[in-house]
Amino acid sequence: MEKRWQIHTVNNQQAVSNLQNQLGVTRLVASLLVQRGIENFEQAKSFFRPDLSELHDPFLMKDMDKAIARIETAIANHEKILIYGDYDVDGTTAVGLVYHFFKRFSSHIRYYIPDRYKEGYGISFAGIDYAAENGYSLIIALDCGIKAIDKVAYANTKQVDFIICDHHLAGDEVPNAVAILDQKQHNCNYPFKELSGCGIGFKLIQAFCIHQHLDMQLCYNYLDLVATSIAADVVPITGENRILAHFGLEIINKNPRPGIKALLDTNQLNKVLTISSLVFILGPRINAAGRIEHGSKAVELLICENEDEATQFAKAINDTNTQRKDLDLGTTGEAMQMMDADPLTPFKKSTVIYSNRWHKGVIGIVASRLIEKYYRPTIVLTESEGKATGSARSVKDYDVYNAIEQCADLLDQFGGHKFAAGLTLKKENLEPFRLKFEEVVSASITNDQLIPKVEIDLEIELHDINEKLIRILKQMAPHGPHNMIPQFCVRGVYDTGWARVVGTNHLKLEVFQKQNPNYRFSAMGFDKGDYLHFVTNNKPFDMVFRIQEAEYKGVTTVQLLIEELRIH
Repeated sequence: MEKRWQIHTVNNQQAVSNLQNQLGVTRLVASLLVQRGIENFEQAKSFFRPDLSELHDPFLMKDMDKAIARIETAIANHEKILIYGDYDVDGTTAVGLVYHFFKRFSSHIRYYIPDRYKEGYGISFAGIDYAAENGYSLIIALDCGIKAIDKVAYANTKQVDFIICDHHLAGDEVPNAVAILDQKQHNCNYPFKELSGCGIGFKLIQAFCIHQHLDMQLCYNYLDLVATSIAADVVPITGENRILAHFGLEIINKNPRPGIKALLDTNQLNKVLTISSLVFILGPRINAAGRIEHGSKAVELLICENEDEATQFAKAINDTNTQRKDLDLGTTGEAMQMMDADPLTPFKKSTVIYSNRWHKGVIGIVASRLIEKYYRPTIVLTESEGKATGSARSVKDYDVYNAIEQCADLLDQFGGHKFAAGLTLKKENLEPFRLKFEEVVSASITNDQLIPKVEIDLEIELHDINEKLIRILKQMAPHGPHNMIPQFCVRGVYDTGWARVVGTNHLKLEVFQKQNPNYRFSAMGFDKGDYLHFVTNNKPFDMVFRIQEAEYKGVTTVQLLIEELRIH
């Protein structure tokens, strides 16, 4: 697949010079920081030294005062409270956090995760009926609810109050709830707009601690769950999220809660965990419970306080994740066969694909896999409760939620954000929806958006890589959206003659530039063994890479992790 190398430019060179002088760093480092919006000493201090004192006042969030007042009333009157959340990582971490925190103050509190297959995403009528029939007078909904206008209206007829804690986009109308905490809703002046659903849950317990004059450490103890949600929900790791992720990772690495420790031990993970570890190791396992069995299993693991029980939960969830991976591979293979068998596939700007055989729990993953191969906005649908339901994923810079919204007349329900969404429609509307979605995407997507980009922070020379640079790069973590691991480009490099294929199809070599032949670095290109004959023909090539430290038998060395190669 053709890829476009895009080297970021730093337009404000004066800011680079000023920052270079203020911090006493190289121009390369100053350029990396300015690219990330850091232009003075104070901003650099906040970036490199996150501090919990810099978290925003939770009462800046619209309706926070109403939410806290209603919860305090419920606790004082011994009302039954139901903590309700979605079945994905963000939802289950949010439920685990809010439930575990408030059970200190109320013995009349339980949690509820909807069944992915019987109830679907978000607040359900069945969940409200369960609350009403069992005497719950307050539901705190997490990571869902901002569009549940009819559901909340129904709850009001049952004398069940709602506090909604959501981070998805609000519509023109919002539910008639006691309080709505969503920094993206109209007239909310909360200064940071990118909190995860679990992040909103954290702000709720932070506000409770402030209002009750409690030790703030009570809420800080849950930052491991917040960091896990930040990683899994792929929200920007800037501003408040950076602080929350930094301290959450600190807890996970130094003193993980029993459930997380059990997952790490079960998978024999004894290295320092990063955001990437949470995305690719912890997140999928927590998610697997809701995808294959029931999301409540994930909550049980996260709130478990007994190490032996946590180990049993972790092993069960690990087995579920293995089952999920098998389903994922089989469904992806089927979907690709269907795509390749369609003669119109090469001419379309979007993908809408359906099979009633597919497992609902893996279709979002499959949509992401299809984008890796075909690179265009993709919707994968299966049958559930007699309807077509599915997940949408997008390519970089294209708003798939907006495209789906333009097809709303054909949908029963939908929700999500710019790069990922969920939707449900009647099966008879499948073909009209497929045609309309293709029409909308074709009219709004650009040719550039249909070509994957290789993002490059800076073009450098190999002699720019030294211990000081590596030390500063490590301090730029935690990495994620809007603060990705810096990716560099170097031109005109040669193999020293050590290039070989290792493992299944991985390229291992040592590179240098002729103008500075003494600067030589080991490089590894995963799944790039096919390039061996290009790099061994004694001709120069260009390389996009990240710098990492590799440890082998107690010895740490610098290794360049190859992202892309381009032969001259």
